[in-house]
Amino acid sequence: MTEAEFLFSLPRPSVAVAGQSRRFPVRRIWCVGLNYAAHAREMGKDPAKERPFFFSKPADAVVESGSTIPYASMTGDLHYEIELVAALHSGGAEISRETALDHVFGYAAGIDLTRRDLQKRARDEGKPWDLAKGFDQSAPLGAIAPAAQVGHPRGGRIALAVNGAIRQQGDLSDMILDTAGIIAELSRYVRLAAGDLIFTGTPEGVGPLRPGDVAEGEIASIGPVRVQIAG
Repeated sequence: MTEAEFLFSLPRPSVAVAGQSRRFPVRRIWCVGLNYAAHAREMGKDPAKERPFFFSKPADAVVESGSTIPYASMTGDLHYEIELVAALHSGGAEISRETALDHVFGYAAGIDLTRRDLQKRARDEGKPWDLAKGFDQSAPLGAIAPAAQVGHPRGGRIALAVNGAIRQQGDLSDMILDTAGIIAELSRYVRLAAGDLIFTGTPEGVGPLRPGDVAEGEIASIGPVRVQIAG
């Protein structure tokens, strides 16, 4: 369809690509929960009994690294979660683990912002917690580093600092499902496609952000992400 066939035009969410002027268009955002054993335990879960699971955020939740964003509404407990994000340039259904990484264009550092109080309340009441994860500006993202340049990370430091103090620190090798495993399993539930972003889970140490705080994350060989909460 041409633009003239629509009632109105909409902005296209996109992410910067390291070293390029062209941007990565975002189709959908998928996320993995409880993919680091230590984080699962700090959330009161037993990683031996509960497998990682999937949820989503809207595409327009992406936030450019370096932005200042408002403290999220309807929460008094806004949390940070640093994550490796895989950006896909192709996809499909029932993707094999052996070919999964062929679909990855590159990787970025991302922060999964979470309304923790809403999440806990919804969980306790047995209700969906979409609004705890999929709210406006809940996905700050650094520039995508093309896999052709950085490869496919299987290990390396992942960390986040708040106002210069380290709060989260782990290694990508601690993931229960690695990137290939995530893509293969997720593609059993949905058909993945070019433009999909996958947040791959967070290590232990998640905690609250306050107005005025600066959260800075970094992943070895991939790059940084930075966001400030407006005072």
